[in-house]
Amino acid sequence: MALEQYEKKHLRELRNFIAECTLFLKNDRTFPIKHPCEVALYGNGARRTIFGGTGSGEVNSRFKVSIEKGLEKAGFTVTTGDWLNSYDRIFKDARKKFVQMIKERSKAQGLSGPVAGMGSVMPEPDYDLPLNGTGDLAIYVLSRICGEGADRLLKKGDIFLTDTEVKTIHELNEKHSKFMLVLNVGGPVDLSPVSDIKNILLLSQLGAGAGVTFTDILLGKQNPSGKLATTWSCWSDYPHIGDFGDINDTRYDEGIYVGYRYFDTVGKKAMFPFGFGASYTKFEVTPKSISAKKDTLTVKAKVKNTGKFAGKEVVQLYVSKPGDKYDEPYQVLAGWIKTPLIEPDGQATVSVRFSLSDITTYDSKAEAYVLEKGNYILRIGNSSRNTSVAGVAALDKDVTVRKVKNSCGNADINEWIPEKRRYNRIPKDCPVIDIHAEDIKTEQVSYRLRESVLPEVKNLTNEELAMLSVGSAAEGVKNLSIVGNAAQDVAGAAGQTHTALSYKGFSSLIMADGPAGLRLSKNYYIDNSGAHPVGTAMPETMLDFLPTMVSRSMRNKGAVVSKIKGTLHQYCTAIPIGTAIAQSWNTRLAEACGDIVGSEMEIFGVHLWLAPALNIHRDIRCGRNFEYFSEDPLISGKFAAALTQGVQEHPNCAVTIKHFAANNQETNRYNSNSIVSERAMREIYLKGFEIVVKEASPKTVMTSYNLLNGTHTSEHVGLLRDILRCEFGFKGVIMTDWIIEGGTLDKRSLHRGPISSYIANAGSELVMPGSVREANDIIDALNTGELSRDRVEKNISRLLSLIRELIPISESKSEKREPVNIDFSKMTETKDEGSDEDVSE
Repeated sequence: MALEQYEKKHLRELRNFIAECTLFLKNDRTFPIKHPCEVALYGNGARRTIFGGTGSGEVNSRFKVSIEKGLEKAGFTVTTGDWLNSYDRIFKDARKKFVQMIKERSKAQGLSGPVAGMGSVMPEPDYDLPLNGTGDLAIYVLSRICGEGADRLLKKGDIFLTDTEVKTIHELNEKHSKFMLVLNVGGPVDLSPVSDIKNILLLSQLGAGAGVTFTDILLGKQNPSGKLATTWSCWSDYPHIGDFGDINDTRYDEGIYVGYRYFDTVGKKAMFPFGFGASYTKFEVTPKSISAKKDTLTVKAKVKNTGKFAGKEVVQLYVSKPGDKYDEPYQVLAGWIKTPLIEPDGQATVSVRFSLSDITTYDSKAEAYVLEKGNYILRIGNSSRNTSVAGVAALDKDVTVRKVKNSCGNADINEWIPEKRRYNRIPKDCPVIDIHAEDIKTEQVSYRLRESVLPEVKNLTNEELAMLSVGSAAEGVKNLSIVGNAAQDVAGAAGQTHTALSYKGFSSLIMADGPAGLRLSKNYYIDNSGAHPVGTAMPETMLDFLPTMVSRSMRNKGAVVSKIKGTLHQYCTAIPIGTAIAQSWNTRLAEACGDIVGSEMEIFGVHLWLAPALNIHRDIRCGRNFEYFSEDPLISGKFAAALTQGVQEHPNCAVTIKHFAANNQETNRYNSNSIVSERAMREIYLKGFEIVVKEASPKTVMTSYNLLNGTHTSEHVGLLRDILRCEFGFKGVIMTDWIIEGGTLDKRSLHRGPISSYIANAGSELVMPGSVREANDIIDALNTGELSRDRVEKNISRLLSLIRELIPISESKSEKREPVNIDFSKMTETKDEGSDEDVSE
């Protein structure tokens, strides 16, 4: 099946830059190789390469190239076909047993198979296969998949390597003079059993072109230039201070000591520290000068390529705060810059800027963001553990930068404070710049929110207001899926706003999931009631968990799609996962990915992309970390802002940043209560959202399922009104995540589900995907006066303003909105395994 021009264009764009998302954890200069040759290829990801995570992260991309296919297309001869075929049989048998186990568990829990199996990871099986492949080099591709709905497990075959993997990797390393371990993973795995391997490439999960990009790296056509956005180490090295995965209450006892903030403060050496990444070349980073303009500091550094290959380096700036009055981590990331391509023996001078006002400490007693008097040590380097002191900024007095109020709720926790810590030492003759407190203005936040009601909203009945406050699933949707397909106008779209009042000018906004691209149904048809998937909109990874006959029926419908008259197709481009994008440390790359998504939103008639997701990598066990960017809030905010800007450059397209906030586990995600201090919330878990709101003006925000300090985030007035709107200045629409009927799946939950009238009262415009029950709750609350009509009128006025901004007037005048899709109905076949078309030109 031939690719469309937009597909070719987007795949070419991705190929030009996604190698920047990859990095070597170890490299002994054995690679790259000059020419294609015979290769002994092994590992669970060699043929079954993972392109992205499961759940809402799945994207129906027609062009997907595994590592095996990528090598063959580039002219390599893979000599291990028998091994790969044998592994396929082992995998299928293990998968069959795993699916049966999930089905039995779902019966015992009283849940449907897809709900019980959502995000569940089949641990990698053990096996004994001969390693008979020949060739000039050997490659072992280790894959791990994770996804929405379940957390990762501290088991062999998930976070830990299996005995078979360890044995095979060591045997190949001893047998072949050229051996590379390739990590096709969405998050850290414990590599301590194979720490002696000399060449380890973190390929990550790059979307459609993973196999092509890997081959480019192997042949030296692309040079990895990524850096870790999350600390990688053996499991025992990570802090085990706070709770994780508790069904009801998860206490964030570690406070601000997340990721490198913990490792660097206590002096714990990580296997691969935050910000680390090697390439085919080497660089020297030398600080040159520091300067200041009021509280904005600039650090200049010289970067020299001392290796034999052209490449890019990431210059990172960390700041150590005084820490006399407040407990502080050893250092925090304050800024970075990625160099242009530097030739061997070449050099470049770069500047990294930041403001002291951006690295404030939150004082919960004073209810203010403050800067403590003293020395701020500026460190420059290429990882959190490889820096040099560039200078010191000496602040003459304590400063209150912003006066706010505590709004996150009471947290019943005792935050951990390190007993032993690394101490900062200032070198002799270190340059010092004086910073004067009088040059830093104090901001007093006003909590008097200016809101207005549009005249046409004033004329709506209570029933109409309630109707517009919930998504269109309240109208009844065919083939409603737990993940997506709650929209009528675009098949497989996650949802849309209510359509019943389109004749009054309230057109419907279409929303599509997929943080790694748009997730839409690849095959669909249109009738008088809208656009519908052929077969199912359910992600492929969840179909197995249905009853056998149902699953087979749905798959068969998809297989014969080309024979159905009027069948249409919509294929989207799978971009790298969020973690991989952040590993590029290149926000221009993120913006380019956003531009690809925005252009496909225009093609398929989608107004809101339910992404980017920027929750913090608090714990490597979180099953949804692959969607998120980093353990650091600055990286999370900057990359979310860049993606937002890329999408919203398209005039009728917008993003939905999510999940607001403290959504850091999938276990009982609908009713888990995150107990977090005010300081940790503001310095770690909210800061990224503040950055993207202030720098990129996203049009919508999605709340998280969880509770925060005892209150559902979707009902949390302090979180939504006081912080998001008044402090951050957010002026757009707030929606819930896709609330399930009844609000809970786990019968052990102590906390109730969210209530739609409470959600509306908190200033959230939309309850998604919507239900009659939720609309009726709002109607009843309006009629009894428990919910202010004025409050709902203001909510709906904001929603109508967004509708008018994103949907052209000419389109909104029509009572029914025709879906915008590309008609491929003349094509004679559908190849689910993807297109083999060459897009390398």
